[in-house]
Amino acid sequence: MAGTHISSTHPPLHPTTEDDAVNRLRLLRSRRVGVATYRRLMAEHGDAGAALKALPEIAKAAGVKGYEVCPAGMAKAEMQAAKAAGAQLLKDDSPDYPSNLATIDDAPPLLWALGDIALLQKPMIAIVGARNASSLGTRMAKRLAQDLTAQGYVIVSGLARGIDTAAHHGALDGGTIAVQAGGVDVIYPAENAGLAKDIATKGLRLSEAPMGLQPQARHFPARNRIISGLARAVVVVEAAAKSGSLITARNALDQARDVLAVPGHPFDARAAGCNLLLRDGATLVRNADDVIEALDPIAAETAELPLVPPPSSSAKLRDTAALHNMILARLGPAPIAEDQLLRDIEAPATSVAPVLVDLELDGKITRQAGGLLARVV
Repeated sequence: MAGTHISSTHPPLHPTTEDDAVNRLRLLRSRRVGVATYRRLMAEHGDAGAALKALPEIAKAAGVKGYEVCPAGMAKAEMQAAKAAGAQLLKDDSPDYPSNLATIDDAPPLLWALGDIALLQKPMIAIVGARNASSLGTRMAKRLAQDLTAQGYVIVSGLARGIDTAAHHGALDGGTIAVQAGGVDVIYPAENAGLAKDIATKGLRLSEAPMGLQPQARHFPARNRIISGLARAVVVVEAAAKSGSLITARNALDQARDVLAVPGHPFDARAAGCNLLLRDGATLVRNADDVIEALDPIAAETAELPLVPPPSSSAKLRDTAALHNMILARLGPAPIAEDQLLRDIEAPATSVAPVLVDLELDGKITRQAGGLLARVV
């Protein structure tokens, strides 16, 4: 294969061979290779084939004994499973790869797509919310999705029950994208099998997970970063105070996306998360017009300076997002003491403590014995 592999002689935006696609899958599926490591290896070695050859020696230098890369047969089997399901592979240097998603720090290098990939070139808005949604909440999500797709937007959500399901149904005829936590060929929850089939026919299903992977709890936070990364803005319809929807909202802030929320009754726990977002400066949503009005400044995104300054009410949300990024930039896999972190970032403990809790819930940091903190990589 090495004798016929020529992709490294081409500019990075040119189409790559099937062998290169297999090599990319092998590299990304290899043990201890995450998004950041994948990108570093590709940058250092030029293509996936060269990176695979270098990986065992790199692992040995890092103290990992007996390291073996993902076998070619495993990657080819995944390619065959994708072909059988009708899915295609989107690579991060392909013109079909969504440009919005490419701007986030941890954008997935490879995506499996099932359906109409042309939707990825249209403006997208995410609608997310509670699984145990109220009747009013589901009606609101469906109506927002219908009205926004009528204005040319594609609706992104996570195919979960509740608000996600309502949003997909509302946008089915106008354009919707379901981002899945498991393999793109695995339907979860099972009750959405019919909806998932309709989305594959009329819309698009996406996943960075291997084909056939059954979703587990730890997969959903990573899935959420793709939902917010694809979209220009995230609309939260209903969400508890600690929920996956708020993780998506925090991802959106970290990714410099707008966050909007539908208010709810203070006595309804399903509205607690939305009300917290509104308290902290998220844009209040009553209808699709509110969403479109909030997105108007994005129409001028090619201008050197924004035509409309960001509203001052969002300052607290932006400050929190900045603190998230500052903490993650300081932390690495080697644990450090919390008081050392506070000295490094020169921020008061009262401001940092709730952000550390958020990052821990998101699975981005771990807290170890003795008050030590480390970043999950």
